[in-house]
Amino acid sequence: MEKRRVVVTGVGIVSPVGSTIKQAWENIVNGVSGIKNITAFDASEFSVKISGSVSDFDVNKYIEAKDQKKMDTFVHYGIGASVEAIEDSGIEVTDSNAHRIGVAIGSGIGGLPYIEKSYEAYLKGGPRKISPFFVPSSIINMVAGNLSIKYGMKGPNISIVSACSTGTHNIGDAARMIERDTVDIMVAGGAEMCTCPLGIGGFASAKALCATHNDSPELASRPFDKERNGFVLGDGAGIVVLEEYEHAKKRNAKIYCEVAGFGMNSDAYHMTQPSAGGHGAARCMNDAIMDAGLNVSDVQYINAHGTSTPAGDKAETDAIKLTFAEHAYNLAISSIKSMIGHLLGAAGGVEAALSALSIRDQIIPPTINLTTPDPDCDLDYVPNEARKVELNAVISNSFGFGGTNSTILLKKI
Repeated sequence: MEKRRVVVTGVGIVSPVGSTIKQAWENIVNGVSGIKNITAFDASEFSVKISGSVSDFDVNKYIEAKDQKKMDTFVHYGIGASVEAIEDSGIEVTDSNAHRIGVAIGSGIGGLPYIEKSYEAYLKGGPRKISPFFVPSSIINMVAGNLSIKYGMKGPNISIVSACSTGTHNIGDAARMIERDTVDIMVAGGAEMCTCPLGIGGFASAKALCATHNDSPELASRPFDKERNGFVLGDGAGIVVLEEYEHAKKRNAKIYCEVAGFGMNSDAYHMTQPSAGGHGAARCMNDAIMDAGLNVSDVQYINAHGTSTPAGDKAETDAIKLTFAEHAYNLAISSIKSMIGHLLGAAGGVEAALSALSIRDQIIPPTINLTTPDPDCDLDYVPNEARKVELNAVISNSFGFGGTNSTILLKKI
């Protein structure tokens, strides 16, 4: 069976640099950092006192007050970004098409703040103080579940969980459902909110976070820079509406780009570290390019995973060289995490949405804070200023703990 074409017809975002696509994209293109000092809790005893927290999200726009307490904040963010994407796409769910519209939205960790709050209530007051909403508020599939209920979407309702690859895996798998004619439309991506004591404390204890810029948070996330020393934890959600191409054309939908290729695999190497030399990531990118029916020379831009960790950025650089050979030096590569931090399970969704905007506007966001060249990272990372270029094919990478890798390839229509 010939696979059907899949296009992006809607995008939505909640992020440290804005909770509308217009605001977030303007800040990203202009290299504005959303990394700030933590104010949601007292971080004075923590080694890390900064995060990419969301500051402008109004949950009342998307969820009724009586329902908000039944959902952890990551669910709020996921619903908000999804509503924005659905409205952007102009799709309407009816009795006749509901079974052909589905949801694939995951999270890397899920309702960690609600778990913290519930355990504290238990310690103070015993079992009777545990909320009846504890489980449904915090389990990972409840963005997808609540969204399907909100709109009456009766197609697939899934939540792939794969650490920092979550958002990209959900988008890639959703695209394959459309390709195989299981559905016509999928709302896909990821959501996360874990800049809470356990989230910050856990990653800091693992020495994964940057702890050297508590007095200058906007400088902390510096992917591919020689002085990088850890990522910055961020929150938010990134959602895309995927649609079968002819279906989108028939209703005269706005089309951002085509989801032309998807790759996923495993390093099978280490619990938290990437495989030496980036071999797993290289195979993943190559699989996405082959799935799209393209050559490596057809790709102009890579929206990098680029977390700002010493091992991760070098491994991704090595992987790009393995995949693209000499063409690696012709590619533009940038990391949006330099501005918003690492949104874990939401990262791939946010970066896919922003990659679609890169194709729409033919512009590459910068990697900010790239001031000291690293001999191990010697490619073109679009330092500090956005760049207008001709973009026909864009790769977005996501790699996660457990050695899980995912790559999507977006193509101009």
